[in-house]
Amino acid sequence: MHQCFIINFILKYIRWFLHLLIFFLFRLAVDFFGDNNYLGTRIRVDGTVGEYKWMTYREAATARTAIGCGLIHHGILKGSCIGLYFINRPEWIIADHACSAYSLISVPLYDTLGPDAVKYIINHAELKAVFCVPQTLNPLLSILSEIPSVRLIVVVGGMENEVPSLPSSTGIQIVTYSRLLNQGRSYLQPFCQPKPDDIATICYTSGTTGTPKGVVLTHGNLIANAAGFSLAVKFNPTDVYISYLPLAHIFERFNQINLAHYGVAVGFYQGDNMRLMDDLASLRPTLFCSVPRLYNRIYAGILNAVKESGTLKERLFNAAYNSKKQAIMNGKSPSPIWDRLVFNKIKARLGGRVRFMASGASPLSPDVMDFLKICFGGHIIEGYGMTETSCVISCMDEGDILSGHVGSPNPACEIKLVDVPEMNYTSDDQPYPRGEICVRGPIVFQGYYKDEMQTREVLDEDGWLHTGDIGLWHTGGRLKIIDRKKNIFKLAQGEYIAPEKIENVYAKCKFIAQCFIYGDSLNSSLVAIVSVDQDALKAWASSQGIKYKDLEQLCNDPRARAAVQAEMDAVGRDAQLRGFEFAKSVTLVLEPFTMENGLLTPTFKIKRAQAKAYFAKAISNMYVELTTSDSSHVK
Repeated sequence: MHQCFIINFILKYIRWFLHLLIFFLFRLAVDFFGDNNYLGTRIRVDGTVGEYKWMTYREAATARTAIGCGLIHHGILKGSCIGLYFINRPEWIIADHACSAYSLISVPLYDTLGPDAVKYIINHAELKAVFCVPQTLNPLLSILSEIPSVRLIVVVGGMENEVPSLPSSTGIQIVTYSRLLNQGRSYLQPFCQPKPDDIATICYTSGTTGTPKGVVLTHGNLIANAAGFSLAVKFNPTDVYISYLPLAHIFERFNQINLAHYGVAVGFYQGDNMRLMDDLASLRPTLFCSVPRLYNRIYAGILNAVKESGTLKERLFNAAYNSKKQAIMNGKSPSPIWDRLVFNKIKARLGGRVRFMASGASPLSPDVMDFLKICFGGHIIEGYGMTETSCVISCMDEGDILSGHVGSPNPACEIKLVDVPEMNYTSDDQPYPRGEICVRGPIVFQGYYKDEMQTREVLDEDGWLHTGDIGLWHTGGRLKIIDRKKNIFKLAQGEYIAPEKIENVYAKCKFIAQCFIYGDSLNSSLVAIVSVDQDALKAWASSQGIKYKDLEQLCNDPRARAAVQAEMDAVGRDAQLRGFEFAKSVTLVLEPFTMENGLLTPTFKIKRAQAKAYFAKAISNMYVELTTSDSSHVK
């Protein structure tokens, strides 16, 4: 009876939330937190960098109205698609709020997608207007004749005298953001409020293969997810958040909806990841969200610093770490002495005030999760979600001391596991049921834009979204991601390989910044391409007395390859990889895997087909080496 009451309360809460919409959610935030800091930036009009300068919630709302009215002034009609083609900054949020207030559809454009994908999205979504910055204006100008739907280009941060004018025959106007703001102020119009089933955004996902797919999300989708998440995690108006994860990605987009609901101040990074630590020191956020790739680097960096600090400091760190870990696992409060002696210095790396940390986008190693809990304290969670579910499918509950899972379901959805017999995953598996994760509920997207066939591939007739991820139900209703249905391949001896799982294990190796595991049905072993952590490799070479002309020469040195291989083997043994899951050969490269060189998706996942082609020669050479080595052993 008590359980039924709780479930009914949750459902009523979510239904009430659904009537708010993003537009109303922001209006309530302005009513409650109007004079609070909302959007902050360090970059001045002249391009210099200083302390954070803030726009309040009320000021942002005024700008939102002006931008929306400016778009109407230029003939942009209700239901039109509006492109946002620039990285995180206050104007992105304001333009998105303007779309919500006037029933327009925002379409993020990844700044790193490249001109071909950008052109495809503009034409596929038939964008009527595009917001850009001077850096992304030129790529747009170069394809003007190929994007016939565009009628207006708004240049954010552009000076009036630097914006080109186009012949009237093009039918396209180019205005600065400032001019659009002034035009809107002189042409104020009433809001055109959307309905829950109206499309709020089309988020194009750059998958590992093929052209981008447009994920259609309604206002109801986004609000349902925020409502469910707010039952598990709550923020407050004194919180400060740093925005640096791509706003075009659903993780950061979802964060912004939640943060506005609670009146949180959002400070934007300068736009350069190399200066993120400087931004953190200036902003001193209380909330920090990231992806495993960065958390792995923090983990490796701190451990390396500890090892190089000397025997006494290393022993002090280990004593503090073990004492605090034992207290947390026993449900007790750790002694504050360890924070004062050791961990406050580590917390200072993120500004010193972080009380909440979240990880998403890909699995986080349990060791790294435990490390973050011990070193940074506070509320630290891992979540699981995807663009097609408006973000959060599940997340860890506060106070959960068990790591290695992604928590319990978002109250705004149902989750079931479906048997995958070809991979030997079934609901009858012991001790835990296993299968493909399927999701249903108001958070699930409407389909892929103009793509009925691909929509039917993932959405069944009963409304279940088939995620392609393999999960298991752990104790206490916790969901654990264990495999990926699509990215598996088979080795020559018939063993199935899940490369992402192995890459996540090797990510803890101190020498590894990024790792690509490759194998196929023609070979019986795996090989690895490792983008090296240059500082770790140089430190190792120095400790071994190895001389080298440049880092490329060091990467090709057999001794360096052997050292990295040995470290990977040790990490693999600790993680209990099976024999065929170990990489038998490794190639070291200096070049990182990036979106610019086509090896990463905007959500930092490896594009496996592209990586295979990019490193084809190195992969071939490794297999030749292995074959030669096997032949010599036979002799």
